[in-house]
Amino acid sequence: MFTKHETYPAALLELVALANESVQQIPPLFPLAASVAVNPFLGQSDEPLAVTAARMGRVAGVRITPARPVWKEKQAAGHLTDADIQDALSRTTGPFDPPTFHDIKAALDSTAPTPVALPTIAELATDVSGTDWPGLIDERIGAWAASYFDEGQALWQPARTGGAFSAWREFASRDLTPEIHGLKGFGAFVSETARSPWRAMGRASETLGITPAGAGSAYHRLLITLGGWAQYARYHLWQAELNGENDTTAAELLAIRLVYEEALFGLYRDQIVQRWTDILAQHATPVTPTKDLVIDAVLQTAAELAEQRSLADTLDANNAQPFEGRPALQAAFCIDVRSEVYRRALETQDASIETVGFAGFFGLATTHSCAGSDITETRGPVLLQAAATSRAAEPQKTDLDRRYAARAKRAWGRFKLAAVSSFAFVEATGPLYAGKLLRDGLGLGHHKTQPEPTPQFDPSIDTETRVAMAQSVLNAMSLTGNFAPIVMLAGHGANVTNNPHESGLHCGACGGHAGDVNARLLAGLLNDKAVRDGLRYAGIDIPADTLFLPALHDTTTDAVTLYEDDQPTAQWAKEIAQLREWLTAAGRLSRAERAARLPRANNAERDIARRATDWAELRPEWGLAGCRAFIAAPRHRTNGTALSGQSFLHNYDWRADDGFGVLELIMTAPVVVASWISLQYYGSAVVPDLFGGGNKLLHNVAGGIGVLEGNGGALRPGLPWQSVHDGDGFQHDPLRLSVIIEAPREAMSDILSRHAGVKALFDNGWLHLIAMDDKGKLAWRYDGDLEWSAIDNTTAQASIAAE
Repeated sequence: MFTKHETYPAALLELVALANESVQQIPPLFPLAASVAVNPFLGQSDEPLAVTAARMGRVAGVRITPARPVWKEKQAAGHLTDADIQDALSRTTGPFDPPTFHDIKAALDSTAPTPVALPTIAELATDVSGTDWPGLIDERIGAWAASYFDEGQALWQPARTGGAFSAWREFASRDLTPEIHGLKGFGAFVSETARSPWRAMGRASETLGITPAGAGSAYHRLLITLGGWAQYARYHLWQAELNGENDTTAAELLAIRLVYEEALFGLYRDQIVQRWTDILAQHATPVTPTKDLVIDAVLQTAAELAEQRSLADTLDANNAQPFEGRPALQAAFCIDVRSEVYRRALETQDASIETVGFAGFFGLATTHSCAGSDITETRGPVLLQAAATSRAAEPQKTDLDRRYAARAKRAWGRFKLAAVSSFAFVEATGPLYAGKLLRDGLGLGHHKTQPEPTPQFDPSIDTETRVAMAQSVLNAMSLTGNFAPIVMLAGHGANVTNNPHESGLHCGACGGHAGDVNARLLAGLLNDKAVRDGLRYAGIDIPADTLFLPALHDTTTDAVTLYEDDQPTAQWAKEIAQLREWLTAAGRLSRAERAARLPRANNAERDIARRATDWAELRPEWGLAGCRAFIAAPRHRTNGTALSGQSFLHNYDWRADDGFGVLELIMTAPVVVASWISLQYYGSAVVPDLFGGGNKLLHNVAGGIGVLEGNGGALRPGLPWQSVHDGDGFQHDPLRLSVIIEAPREAMSDILSRHAGVKALFDNGWLHLIAMDDKGKLAWRYDGDLEWSAIDNTTAQASIAAE
């Protein structure tokens, strides 16, 4: 972190350590090119909801639970019962006194106080001067950061050598805007700051009176004011940590923000010093939730218990039996909730169809180079390091032609945007674009791109390694025998246009990319004769008449593309023709079901296809809105059960999982990824001002990495408002994810005991864990600290009667 040979006093080292801890409180924001869902409460997973509510109230001035009328409405509709509230209350623990049942009932008819963040120096300065200093700082940091972090959108970039603080120092020392607004001598002040961000941070903290007792809270407050810029800087740290390295960008942004505070404090010291002293004292106090915050946390848990009760009733009604005989088709889909609708529709086409749920990267985390490009894309979960490399294989001449075409397109684009030629370009060729504008506006100008050439693994990966990869994937899929003649491996992606958040609709398990590459790589691996021979020695015998057929499920249109040209398929021509008929019929059923939720989709066949090509469409699909449960169990536990596209479905048979290695993988990877998705939707719905992406109608892409709401300020993280709300009401019910696994409780407890981060998510209620018994019933609930209790709905009712 520090410059080599440079020494710092112990007090400064302590403040820097606290600054780094504050950075860990901020969630990462992944760039638009490969955006994935992120848990906005990632830094608070080691504390319960009520404590986080108090913390976020202090540093951000926001509620992190729905307003009480939401629960009142649930109760009036019969969805939330007194028994649910009592059950939730009995499970409430933390550094606070729990309310009574009657306190909670009374609170449903009242309004919770609105949190107010502890003011910054800039806000205190505004109070005494009338100048909007927070707005000015937000705008000036945004103007610099949009250029500094730019990933190729701009034609010119400032120097980035020396790090973020050094680059900002050079910018701010010449920035006259603060001085024009009254911050006299700001340029000279910045020039006089230490070149080291740590010394600048130390001097500013000393000037402001920030001591270690309150520094963590005060620094967190300032990082919150930086919005998406702090989160994007945290992404740089996330990536560095994956590689065993470090990145100081986020901490340097904090130093930048402290310099602004220091300058304003010097200008308004006499008028604000007393109030600021009181604020510092509050920052130094422990974070303790009020009774109202605890009540809201109890109501949140009660709503989630009510949903679990409803899900239990739905699953109890299922009487499907395990599949017997050889299936005509096995179709593996991503566990994504959107796949649940399509899987159910496909299974209704024929009793001999069996579907499988598995994480959409199909167990192959790779760095992939697309055709005609040397840029590598991480096609795997952001939690994991890529374990292999791959690239699209095509003849050298074709590859060169593709590269020349791409270069010409980039050059033409830069010519259109260049300062000298842009106006002449519009004058000369602008009218020629009228037709294109008309076609695009009517949704007529969108064409599907040609599929990538067949992807291939790095040739240096030997057969033994490939066999081990294939065996690991098949074991994890619980697919080790009784193979169908056709095993379709369907990745998923979203076919949309004019949508900056397109990658967020792709496969999160594939790093925000479509899942076609992973599906095609796995199919090629499992169709390879040498790999099959190796698998046979490992006890997995794939019949010679089994074909692994890669596919891509378009979640926007519910069309499925088959990559049958990846290898000869003449032997399976009849089966593939039948498969196409089934896929077409399943697509119609899926579209009909999804159209009921989508605005302006009265004609499913016409309107859903149009949404993918309409450049003005704000809601091409609902993505994962509505997600609320994760179920890992044999498929017959959910087969035929309408789960409304709200459940992640992962095939898992613990009886075939010797040593519970697959269970450990599920609980530490897919479950965590699903929790990130669930909590991103939760945060975007409940705390849209802090964790939401804002209004799509006002978005401008900044630096190719994120969006601004308007033309300046901080990046907006999270999901756009239109992704969770249809204009009349929410399409996402903010519930923390219920994880249901059919497996022995002892095995799950053992895994949690070895993975502290995952255990913290369950112990503090960010996820719920339920064990399904061998009859498919939701039988046991995890209570935290490796303890379980039997699920019995009569207990809460008896407690209420006694009270």
